[in-house]
This record gives sequence, structure tokens and C-alpha cells, in this order.
Amino acid sequence: MAPEWNHRIKLFVSRLWQPTSACMTCMPGSWTNIASSLHWAVAFKTGVLTGLLAVLLTFTPAASLYGNRYGNAILVGLLTIVGDIYSHNGHPPHPYIEHIGTGIVSGVLALIASYLFEDRARRIRNVWTQLVH
Repeated sequence: MAPEWNHRIKLFVSRLWQPTSACMTCMPGSWTNIASSLHWAVAFKTGVLTGLLAVLLTFTPAASLYGNRYGNAILVGLLTIVGDIYSHNGHPPHPYIEHIGTGIVSGVLALIASYLFEDRARRIRNVWTQLVH
């Protein structure tokens, strides 16, 4: 498989877990409905759509934003908002607040992941080494 498609697959997977996790966190009743299959279906739908949008953007000049951790986080947040709006309706009286919150949390998760997983998770390995020894 070509290296650019390997990159796109990794991008899809990372864009799948970040919005799904953010959606599970931000949906009203998230912690009381953690075992609800409907709740997970909506969160997963948000993650899949965000992942597909992220892969589609790799064919445009916007793909250069993925190289910068802050540009990446902003892009992930915006794509998550779009995916969340598509996945389900917001809750009254302010229906878009939940979608925006989900996008912000997803962007923050992407930013945190960029620090933790860079250089083959060097920071995590260093902390683990210090804890074990």
C-alpha cells in the first residue's frame, strides 16, 4: 500500500477515536448513558463522519494543517462540529452549544494526543520507565 494511504488510514483512526470520545463526554446524560448502545451509535457516527471528512481534506491544500499541532487541533475541532451536527440534533434551548462543546473537547484531545504520541510516544515511554524503575 502506498505511504500516503497508510497515512490516511492512521489519520482516519485517530479522527475516529477523538470525536467519538468527545461526543461521549459532551452529550447530555453521557455518564449515566455510558452503556447505552444508542448513545454509542451517535458518538460513533460522529467519529466516522469526522474521520471521513479528515481523509477527504488530505486531497486538498488544507492537508498542510495536519503538519502543525495547533492547526491540526483546530481542524479536528471544526470537523467534529460538522460531524456532530450531522449525527444528531442539539438539545433546546441552545441546540448548537453541545456541538461546539464536542468540537472543543475533540480539538483538545487532538492537541493532547499530539504531545503524548509524538516521536513514537516518547513522553509516555519516559514516564513509564521512571515509574517502573
